[in-house]
Order: sequence, then C-alpha cells, then structure tokens
Amino acid sequence: MTAPVFLVEEDSLTGVFPGTVFALDGPEGRHAVSVRRLRVGEDIVLTDGAGTGAHGTVAAVSGKDHLEVAVTSVRSEPLPQPRITVVQALPKGDRGELAVETMTETGVDAIVPWAASRCITQWKGDRGLKALAKWRSTAREAGKQSRRLRFPSVADPMTTKQVCALLAGASFAAVLHEEGSTPLATADLPPTGDIVLVVGPEGGVSPEELTAFETAGALPFRLGPTVLRTSTAGTAAVALLLGRTGRWS
Repeated sequence: MTAPVFLVEEDSLTGVFPGTVFALDGPEGRHAVSVRRLRVGEDIVLTDGAGTGAHGTVAAVSGKDHLEVAVTSVRSEPLPQPRITVVQALPKGDRGELAVETMTETGVDAIVPWAASRCITQWKGDRGLKALAKWRSTAREAGKQSRRLRFPSVADPMTTKQVCALLAGASFAAVLHEEGSTPLATADLPPTGDIVLVVGPEGGVSPEELTAFETAGALPFRLGPTVLRTSTAGTAAVALLLGRTGRWS
C-alpha cells in the first residue's frame, strides 16, 4: 500500500530537501498520530496540494499531535495537460459532496459549482458558505485519500453568464446532454489547454441555458446509452477524458 498523504501549508515545502527533518503538527499531525497511528519508521508523504510532495519516514512521535518526518526525496508534478474542469450543477442533499469526492479521486483538476435554473438546491447566505466549505473540505480529504500531490480547486459558485465566459475561453467545451448527437468518446480533444464540461441538474439543462452555452462554444455531447445522475455523470466523463487524453497512460 502506498504511503499516506498529509496536507501542509502552502509554500511550507519550499527549501525542503532530502535530509531535512520536517515537523508535522496541528490537525494533520493529530490525524497522523491519533487516527492513523503512524509510528517511527513508517513511510509518509507531505504535500502542499499544489504539486509538490516530500516523501520520507517518521523519525519521531511526541504527544497526540506531533511527529517529525525525515525527508528522503522531494518531487514536483508538472501541471497536467490538458486541464479538466467540471462545471457541476448543485445536486440535492449530500450528492454534491459525493460528486466532488469521486471526481477528485478520479483526477479532475477544477470544480465549479453552478446554480442552474432547474436546481432545487440554492446556495444563499450562510447556507451557501457552509455548502461551499463542505465541497472544499471534501476535495482536500479526497485528494489525500487518493494520494494526489495536486488537489483540485473548487471555485466560488458561478452564474450561467459566468459559466458562459469560462466556456468561451476553453480549448474544448461541452455540455453533457442525453440528446447530444455526438458521443463524448468520439470528440476531437485538444492535447493541451483547458477542457470544460458542464453537468446539469437532475431536472436537466434548460433550453435557454443550452442555447447560451452553445453560443459560448459548448456543444451538447452524450456519454452513452444510459442516463446518469448529476452526481455521477461528471466522474464518468472525467474518467473517459483522462483515458482518451493519455493522462492515464
């Protein structure tokens, strides 16, 4: 089994090299010591979530939330190409966190919450802030669980107009739609740049939204002969694209 991954503060791995002893404490240290029960000599990976990972072994453990890591190697992952962004309409209940979790584990690079006109769930006020925080926390935890060094970003919620601007700037833009005449599996994909996919709500993308997205350059594509729920469609599409673009090769 690969070594567990723990998230450290941004830029804290700058200047870290083989032979460095890095102190891990706070919530991540507590999780390593009290939950994962790591002991001296066990392998561990520290990451800033932005592509840098410090691999090492536990050199010392003290208290319930502090351990020291003897770094043996440092690795930086290049930015992935092409970059995959999923615009995810807000699902009901906890299906939003499910979508974020599985897309993160699969390998998505960015997630954009979208308040589609047919969304039952609406993010407003404190409720919206809490929901966004849950999505971001879910992405962090799923990034660690799946042993990623580069975690996906979760943007602030976008309106349909803002999504159109995002689509207009993409190298390839698509709306997953059951009535799309072209399968996503046969689409002509770019080797670099940004791929942006729109996943609609359970009630579907409205005709007005579909027209706006087409004007912005996003055509409708279908995934396959079956209709997936909004919480699973993005994950299936990301897996397909990662395979077709060679990022899983």
